[in-house]
Amino acid sequence: MLAIIPARGGSKGIPGKNIKNIGGKPLLQWTIEQALNCSLITDVVVSTDCTSIAEVARSCGASVPFLRPPELSDDCATTESVIEHVIQYLSSVGVDHSVAVLLQPTSPVRCAGSIERCYQFFSNGGYDSVLSVVKDDCFHWMVGKDGAKATYDYANRPRRQDIDPSSVKYRENGSMYMFRVAGFSAHQNRLHGKIGLYVMQGLEGFEIDEPLDWVLVESILDNYCEGGAC
Repeated sequence: MLAIIPARGGSKGIPGKNIKNIGGKPLLQWTIEQALNCSLITDVVVSTDCTSIAEVARSCGASVPFLRPPELSDDCATTESVIEHVIQYLSSVGVDHSVAVLLQPTSPVRCAGSIERCYQFFSNGGYDSVLSVVKDDCFHWMVGKDGAKATYDYANRPRRQDIDPSSVKYRENGSMYMFRVAGFSAHQNRLHGKIGLYVMQGLEGFEIDEPLDWVLVESILDNYCEGGAC
């Protein structure tokens, strides 16, 4: 299985976040180590446009076979275009994979064995693609042209433990996307065909986008994680 780790250098919310230290090591290192520790993964490729990130990635044991071209490095570049670039490059040098997993370094909290369990779920369920999620049992509201509207019956507010399982919602946590490479090539999307939701633990549900996210994730890494996993 191929692991693709996208790590662009132009972060605005937290400058240089991919190689900024968190929990005693660069943010990117957490994800690289988790990928390298998964026996199912044979190639760990970091796609970046930044020489400093490339140096850190290589020092951690990942492969950085190229620097990402400018057209795949600006704010308009899609993750799909980055995935396609990696797959096409590897194919051009004779390296092909049937399954790939996208691991985003901004979601560094992954419990030991999470990638393996995701693959088992993916394989046993006969899925074409799987995304990682966490359970979201909050009561949600929406605001429309007619005012506020609840997504639940607030006149008969249910207890959380009494919510019908079929009504439970799940939040995409950005940590893992596993997919069949042939399906990606056909649909140009990491999510295609029969899609499965791999449910991760609550502490694995944090993404780093803003400074507050950094503080929260750093606390989790400091208190629950060691050796690259939690």
